[in-house]
Amino acid sequence: MLVREAKLKHATPQQYQALDNAIRTGQFIRNKCLRYWMDNHGVGKSSMDSLCKELAQEFPFAKQLNSMARQAHAERAWLAVKRFYENYRNGVRPVGYPKFKKNSRSVEYKTSGWKLSDDGFYITFKDGFKAGTFSLYCNGKAREDILRSKINRVRVIRRADGYYAQFVLEADRVEEGTYTGEVIGIDLGLKYFVKDQNGNEIIYPQFLRKSECRLKKLQRRLSKKYRHGQKQSANYHKARVQLGKQHLKVQRQRKDWALKQARALVASNDVVAYEDLRVSNLVKNHNLAKSISDAAWSQFTQFLDYYGKLWGKVVVAVNPAFTSQDCHNCGHREKKSLSTRAHQCSNCGTELCRDQNAAINILKRGMEIIGMEWNNSTQGHWETASSEGTTGEINASTTSKGSNLESFGVASVVEEPVISEPVKAEESPRL
Repeated sequence: MLVREAKLKHATPQQYQALDNAIRTGQFIRNKCLRYWMDNHGVGKSSMDSLCKELAQEFPFAKQLNSMARQAHAERAWLAVKRFYENYRNGVRPVGYPKFKKNSRSVEYKTSGWKLSDDGFYITFKDGFKAGTFSLYCNGKAREDILRSKINRVRVIRRADGYYAQFVLEADRVEEGTYTGEVIGIDLGLKYFVKDQNGNEIIYPQFLRKSECRLKKLQRRLSKKYRHGQKQSANYHKARVQLGKQHLKVQRQRKDWALKQARALVASNDVVAYEDLRVSNLVKNHNLAKSISDAAWSQFTQFLDYYGKLWGKVVVAVNPAFTSQDCHNCGHREKKSLSTRAHQCSNCGTELCRDQNAAINILKRGMEIIGMEWNNSTQGHWETASSEGTTGEINASTTSKGSNLESFGVASVVEEPVISEPVKAEESPRL
């Protein structure tokens, strides 16, 4: 599936109000389905679909929402219930008991209730809310994908700077990757966002920290205009929108930076090993929670996995336990606090940066998972992985593509390792 986004523009306030009504109705349908599941035993997806029809007959405003859109929001409720059951069976804690939505920002249509113009510049919503026609603002490549692909769903999203339409397209995105024969292990941190086994480092720009003064100023403005127990003024809502736009800017800066770094990292390496951090546990440290959230490690690793699958590269998530404390040279475990930034092994005398030592250990664990060996030598191995004169090939989905990893100090241990998806080893929190 591909998702392409376009901004909805050139509409009247009444049209945007109609979209808000549709969003609130979708939230109402989802919450009603969730309440029905809580109050009745043995409720499944089919029961929620049947409830949508009953709600349309009972509430006139619910009937205004397109029938397939009502089913889409019933599916949202069922996905929350299904995830709860799966977490309970698999022993995941917390299990994630489904919760009611208070402030939904999106409404989802399937294949009806909307119509796209032939040139792809306009979209018309035709359900009972009669939102009408909106102009679609996006780049030419996105418009071409929307026109050429089958559209399975259209999702309308309200953000601080306006309304957007997301088109879920039925397409398989496959790109030819460039294979360099390089391997890399990366350690994620706060002083250095990324540090690899060779000591190369990337400093995080700290977008939230740089915008804090502006955010605090806008928050003070908003607080001064708040009227307790009364209807809020137009100036209050203007201040609220300004604050929301600033937060949205920081969010987009963070996402754009993480995407570009992940793309460059996977493009320049055939094997990427990173530590699978449990960020939800790490943010419980209130001294570091803001910095950890601003670093967006989870978003960065998600993009690593995505580009690994897209280009047929090996992206491996390893257990981060003791990667900073174990010596990469002799394996001796040297206990150290977070304030200790250098690794000094009392057993073999190795001295180097703590993050670089962790990156080497991460790379070794990643190579073990995929069945390869890393020797960190400048002289490559003279033998090849097969008698035909070709090297063993590994990637994230198939063994039909690959590159000469052995010439970069990587020796094959198994003949044809096949990895269907990025492998995640046992998880353990670590900074």
